[in-house]
Amino acid sequence: METALLFIVPFLGTLLGSAAVVILRGEIGEKTGKAITGFAAGVMIAASVWSLLLPAIEDSSYITAAFGFLCGIVFLLVLDSVVPHIHANAEKAEGKASGLSRSMLLMLAVTLHNIPEGMAVGAAAAASSGESIGYSAALALSVGIALQNFPEGLIVALPLYKAGKSRFRAFLEGAISGVVEPVGAVIAFVFVSMLSSLLPFLLAFAAGAMFYVVVEELIPEASEGEHSNVGTIGAAIGFALMMVLDGIFG
Repeated sequence: METALLFIVPFLGTLLGSAAVVILRGEIGEKTGKAITGFAAGVMIAASVWSLLLPAIEDSSYITAAFGFLCGIVFLLVLDSVVPHIHANAEKAEGKASGLSRSMLLMLAVTLHNIPEGMAVGAAAAASSGESIGYSAALALSVGIALQNFPEGLIVALPLYKAGKSRFRAFLEGAISGVVEPVGAVIAFVFVSMLSSLLPFLLAFAAGAMFYVVVEELIPEASEGEHSNVGTIGAAIGFALMMVLDGIFG
């Protein structure tokens, strides 16, 4: 039951964020969007370091952690090159050419973003089962990801509504973008549990995948155009919050 809670909490963040489209009447302003994106980047960087890389190093070596980290980056690089998707402020889609609508491409972009987060939660849950890290530390990671998933769920759902979909349909598709997290968490948990000797590698792998998302997507979006300092402040707050959560629960 405790392990299942780790898997569900991040998805609840996306679910609640997507549900906000039902009551929200306006649009997300540029500054708010940058602050949200920066916040997500800060949380993911801190989670990669304290919740994933440091336990990986403690259980193995810097070499193993570095290798897993780079493999995680390559994994997301391949997915990013293959899966058709488009980022919120972009005009041109990335990945393989497709005839998908912009709203579907946007949902796929967030789904790609959520894959490494699900992997991270699953790997941390497996590590807590094997006592490589405490359960409270794994819960801190899960809660931290849920906090940054809340505004992300809204960021997905609101453009879908503005594109002409009903509020319920926008909520539903926004929520679906987060389903990959518990699914990815379960897959990572089972895989790590079967191959416990690979736990340090897989923790670092998840960290690398998250780091790729931060550098490739979040930081550029938070820094482009005017008001880039808002994104920086958001990143600092997200980083500090995740650091505090890990300190309290770790």
